[in-house]
Amino acid sequence: MDCKVTSETVEQTRNWGKCLGERLLPGDVLALIGDLGAGKTALAQGIGEGLGVTGPMTSPTFTLIHEYEGQCQGKKIRLVHMDLYRLQHPQEAEVIGVEESFTEDAICLIEWPEIAEDYLPENRLDIKILGSGEQPREIIFHSAENDWEQRIMDLIYSREKLGGSQ
Repeated sequence: MDCKVTSETVEQTRNWGKCLGERLLPGDVLALIGDLGAGKTALAQGIGEGLGVTGPMTSPTFTLIHEYEGQCQGKKIRLVHMDLYRLQHPQEAEVIGVEESFTEDAICLIEWPEIAEDYLPENRLDIKILGSGEQPREIIFHSAENDWEQRIMDLIYSREKLGGSQ
């Protein structure tokens, strides 16, 4: 399944994230792919907002992993936000415990997931953001698993109803 949407501004990117966050389920893993400045952190902040995270969400570039408390389906959930940009070798993903965060009481967002490809679950949502600077962004949702398809189609439909860009 591949779906593509357009975001004209940082605020629209956050709003796409918020709408997506409202559709996530415990145990979901999202891989955020894109160049520096593409909008991965803005999308992650929106997802956090959609999950009821309070307080600022920043990219864990130097600490590698930040954890937040949120709500999903009326229950407390951990939002685990990883930034693997600084990893040099795939084995480092194992050392920092990337796989340990893939639990039913957490939702995981992983920026720069490519280095940990062998440790990521197959049932994940890959989100590729294309563009930088003042350019509009193309956000491409991809999953090899069918259970994401309905949620992404619902996301796109609801954003269209609200006047969101596609």
